[in-house]
Amino acid sequence: MVKKIFLLLLICLSFDAIAFQADTSAYQTQRLRVNALLAERSAKFGQYDESLNARTGIFGFQTKRDIKNSNEILRQIVLNDNNIFKELKTLMEYKDLEVTAVKNNANQTSDRIENYKQAIKTLQDQNEQLSKEALSLNADNNFLKMTIASLVLAIAVLFWFFTKKINRLTKRNEETVF
Repeated sequence: MVKKIFLLLLICLSFDAIAFQADTSAYQTQRLRVNALLAERSAKFGQYDESLNARTGIFGFQTKRDIKNSNEILRQIVLNDNNIFKELKTLMEYKDLEVTAVKNNANQTSDRIENYKQAIKTLQDQNEQLSKEALSLNADNNFLKMTIASLVLAIAVLFWFFTKKINRLTKRNEETVF
Protein backbone atom coordinates (compact mmCIF):
# COMPACT_ATOMS: atom_id res chain seq x y z
CA MET A 1 0.00 0.00 0.00
CA VAL A 2 2.77 2.42 0.97
CA LYS A 3 4.73 1.47 -2.15
CA LYS A 4 1.73 2.25 -4.35
CA ILE A 5 1.23 5.66 -2.73
CA PHE A 6 4.96 6.41 -3.05
CA LEU A 7 4.89 5.41 -6.74
CA LEU A 8 1.84 7.60 -7.40
CA LEU A 9 3.50 10.55 -5.66
CA LEU A 10 6.67 10.02 -7.70
CA ILE A 11 4.71 9.98 -10.98
CA CYS A 12 2.87 13.19 -10.06
CA LEU A 13 6.13 14.93 -9.20
CA SER A 14 7.70 13.82 -12.50
CA PHE A 15 4.81 15.39 -14.46
CA ASP A 16 5.32 18.64 -12.53
CA ALA A 17 9.04 18.53 -13.31
CA ILE A 18 8.36 18.02 -17.04
CA ALA A 19 5.97 21.00 -17.12
CA PHE A 20 8.44 23.16 -15.17
CA GLN A 21 11.26 22.10 -17.51
CA ALA A 22 9.20 23.13 -20.59
CA ASP A 23 8.61 26.56 -19.04
CA THR A 24 12.29 26.90 -18.23
CA SER A 25 13.34 25.96 -21.77
CA ALA A 26 10.94 28.57 -23.21
CA TYR A 27 12.46 31.11 -20.82
CA GLN A 28 15.96 30.10 -21.90
CA THR A 29 15.01 30.38 -25.58
CA GLN A 30 13.60 33.85 -24.97
CA ARG A 31 16.80 34.86 -23.14
CA LEU A 32 18.85 33.69 -26.13
CA ARG A 33 16.69 35.86 -28.43
CA VAL A 34 17.24 38.91 -26.22
CA ASN A 35 20.97 38.24 -26.04
CA ALA A 36 21.13 37.89 -29.84
CA LEU A 37 19.29 41.21 -30.26
CA LEU A 38 21.66 42.87 -27.79
CA ALA A 39 24.67 41.52 -29.71
CA GLU A 40 23.14 42.81 -32.95
CA ARG A 41 22.61 46.22 -31.32
CA SER A 42 26.24 46.34 -30.20
CA ALA A 43 27.39 45.50 -33.73
CA LYS A 44 25.14 48.18 -35.24
CA PHE A 45 26.33 50.72 -32.70
CA GLY A 46 29.91 49.95 -33.76
CA GLN A 47 28.86 50.51 -37.39
CA TYR A 48 27.22 53.80 -36.40
CA ASP A 49 30.37 54.91 -34.62
CA GLU A 50 32.40 54.09 -37.74
CA SER A 51 29.90 55.93 -39.96
CA LEU A 52 30.24 59.04 -37.82
CA ASN A 53 33.99 58.96 -38.37
CA ALA A 54 33.59 58.37 -42.12
CA ARG A 55 34.53 61.51 -44.03
CA THR A 56 34.47 60.91 -47.75
CA GLY A 57 33.95 64.52 -48.78
CA ILE A 58 36.39 67.07 -50.06
CA PHE A 59 38.88 68.25 -47.47
CA GLY A 60 37.83 65.44 -45.07
CA PHE A 61 34.26 66.62 -44.47
CA GLN A 62 31.18 64.43 -44.21
CA THR A 63 28.94 64.22 -47.21
CA LYS A 64 25.15 63.95 -47.31
CA ARG A 65 25.60 60.32 -48.15
CA ASP A 66 27.72 59.77 -44.99
CA ILE A 67 25.09 61.47 -42.84
CA LYS A 68 22.24 59.49 -44.48
CA ASN A 69 24.20 56.28 -43.89
CA SER A 70 24.71 57.24 -40.22
CA ASN A 71 21.02 58.10 -39.86
CA GLU A 72 19.97 54.77 -41.43
CA ILE A 73 22.21 52.84 -39.04
CA LEU A 74 20.79 54.88 -36.14
CA ARG A 75 17.24 54.11 -37.34
CA GLN A 76 18.10 50.38 -37.44
CA ILE A 77 19.46 50.66 -33.88
CA VAL A 78 16.18 52.24 -32.75
CA LEU A 79 14.14 49.52 -34.49
CA ASN A 80 16.38 46.90 -32.89
CA ASP A 81 15.84 48.57 -29.50
CA ASN A 82 12.07 48.35 -30.04
CA ASN A 83 12.44 44.62 -30.77
CA ILE A 84 14.59 44.24 -27.66
CA PHE A 85 11.87 45.89 -25.55
CA LYS A 86 9.21 43.58 -27.01
CA GLU A 87 11.34 40.50 -26.37
CA LEU A 88 12.20 41.71 -22.86
CA LYS A 89 8.50 42.15 -22.16
CA THR A 90 7.88 38.58 -23.30
CA LEU A 91 10.85 37.43 -21.21
CA MET A 92 9.42 39.16 -18.15
CA GLU A 93 6.04 37.52 -18.79
CA TYR A 94 7.77 34.14 -18.87
CA LYS A 95 9.55 35.01 -15.66
CA ASP A 96 6.26 36.09 -14.08
CA LEU A 97 4.68 32.82 -15.21
CA GLU A 98 7.55 30.88 -13.66
CA VAL A 99 7.25 32.82 -10.41
CA THR A 100 3.50 32.20 -10.37
CA ALA A 101 4.06 28.50 -11.08
CA VAL A 102 6.61 28.27 -8.26
CA LYS A 103 4.23 30.05 -5.88
CA ASN A 104 1.36 27.76 -6.89
CA ASN A 105 3.58 24.73 -6.47
CA ALA A 106 4.69 25.99 -3.06
CA ASN A 107 1.06 26.60 -2.05
CA GLN A 108 0.02 23.15 -3.25
CA THR A 109 2.94 21.58 -1.43
CA SER A 110 2.08 23.54 1.69
CA ASP A 111 -1.56 22.46 1.43
CA ARG A 112 -0.49 18.83 0.96
CA ILE A 113 1.81 19.07 3.97
CA GLU A 114 -1.02 20.55 6.06
CA ASN A 115 -3.34 17.76 4.91
CA TYR A 116 -0.69 15.17 5.80
CA LYS A 117 -0.20 16.77 9.20
CA GLN A 118 -3.96 16.73 9.79
CA ALA A 119 -4.17 13.08 8.70
CA ILE A 120 -1.27 12.17 10.97
CA LYS A 121 -2.89 14.02 13.89
CA THR A 122 -6.19 12.24 13.27
CA LEU A 123 -4.44 8.87 13.09
CA GLN A 124 -2.49 9.62 16.28
CA ASP A 125 -5.73 10.57 18.07
CA GLN A 126 -7.39 7.37 16.84
CA ASN A 127 -4.35 5.36 17.91
CA GLU A 128 -4.45 6.93 21.37
CA GLN A 129 -8.18 6.25 21.66
CA LEU A 130 -7.70 2.62 20.57
CA SER A 131 -4.85 2.21 23.07
CA LYS A 132 -7.11 3.47 25.86
CA GLU A 133 -9.87 1.12 24.74
CA ALA A 134 -7.40 -1.78 24.65
CA LEU A 135 -6.25 -0.99 28.20
CA SER A 136 -9.86 -0.75 29.35
CA LEU A 137 -10.73 -4.06 27.68
CA ASN A 138 -7.62 -5.63 29.17
CA ALA A 139 -8.61 -4.42 32.65
CA ASP A 140 -12.17 -5.71 32.12
CA ASN A 141 -10.75 -9.00 30.89
CA ASN A 142 -8.54 -9.30 34.00
CA PHE A 143 -11.52 -8.53 36.25
CA LEU A 144 -13.58 -11.15 34.43
CA LYS A 145 -10.80 -13.75 34.82
CA MET A 146 -10.51 -13.00 38.53
CA THR A 147 -14.28 -13.27 38.95
CA ILE A 148 -14.41 -16.60 37.12
CA ALA A 149 -11.46 -17.92 39.12
CA SER A 150 -13.16 -16.84 42.37
CA LEU A 151 -16.43 -18.51 41.35
CA VAL A 152 -14.65 -21.72 40.36
CA LEU A 153 -12.79 -21.72 43.68
CA ALA A 154 -16.02 -21.01 45.57
CA ILE A 155 -17.78 -23.86 43.75
CA ALA A 156 -14.85 -26.20 44.50
CA VAL A 157 -14.91 -25.23 48.19
CA LEU A 158 -18.69 -25.67 48.35
CA PHE A 159 -18.43 -28.99 46.55
CA TRP A 160 -15.76 -30.14 48.99
CA PHE A 161 -17.76 -28.85 51.98
CA PHE A 162 -20.98 -30.52 50.85
CA THR A 163 -19.14 -33.73 50.00
CA LYS A 164 -17.76 -33.84 53.56
CA LYS A 165 -21.14 -33.07 55.02
CA ILE A 166 -22.78 -35.79 52.97
CA ASN A 167 -20.07 -38.25 53.96
CA ARG A 168 -20.59 -37.43 57.67
CA LEU A 169 -24.32 -37.78 57.37
CA THR A 170 -23.92 -41.04 55.53
CA LYS A 171 -21.62 -42.38 58.26
CA ARG A 172 -24.02 -41.35 61.01
CA ASN A 173 -26.89 -43.01 59.22
CA GLU A 174 -24.88 -46.19 58.86
CA GLU A 175 -23.89 -46.15 62.53
CA THR A 176 -27.43 -45.65 63.62
CA VAL A 177 -28.68 -48.44 61.44
CA PHE A 178 -26.30 -51.02 62.97
